[in-house]
Amino acid sequence: MPSRRGPKPLSLRNAADALADVGRRFYQRGWVLGTSGNFSAVIATRPLALAITASSVHKGLLTRGDILEIDDRAKVRRPAGARASAETPLHLEILKMRGAGAILHTHSVWSTILSGRHAAAGGLAIHGFEMLKGLDGVTTHDHREWIPIVANDQDMPRLAAAVRRALTAHPAAHAFLLERHGLYTWGRSIAEAERHVEILEFLFEAVGRSDIPRAEALHAAKGVK
Repeated sequence: MPSRRGPKPLSLRNAADALADVGRRFYQRGWVLGTSGNFSAVIATRPLALAITASSVHKGLLTRGDILEIDDRAKVRRPAGARASAETPLHLEILKMRGAGAILHTHSVWSTILSGRHAAAGGLAIHGFEMLKGLDGVTTHDHREWIPIVANDQDMPRLAAAVRRALTAHPAAHAFLLERHGLYTWGRSIAEAERHVEILEFLFEAVGRSDIPRAEALHAAKGVK
């Protein structure tokens, strides 16, 4: 099961700098184009405080000033008047369910394709890849990772409730996908969460590309051109 205990929280300044660096790296790899994606990290636990990306900011151009401090009710503490990501309730739900130290959300092409292709099955199973060992607690390529797929919804409280149900039903999951939307994953630290994104995005592309010949063969068998 993924770890629930995290390291000592970062300061807002250090978390902001680290999340901005993540945004630039992910943008360069095509995982958070435009204003897509959102990132957060725990900066205090008693009371809870999160550093989180502001709403509608370009992740490839993130600066320290684009990272806000919020409380456990998603209220912005600083800077005054700023607006946090609309998906902040999902970060808070993941934090409660997994005890994560950082949460990263990407909108890659492959996560979007696979989250739609496998939505009817309720999730995506990945098995037999050596890269699975990059996920926290996984020690063998023979591991079977089940990634739940949650139907997308613009009603954030309702979507947060759906995420809670998915994480409750699949306590060993390292991530989930929003249908035709993207990936959410987490870690005890920003570095671990970033590693999970890299591992999962690699696996999504590997699975997606492996599916192409299979789909072409099926279409050929059916006489589809």
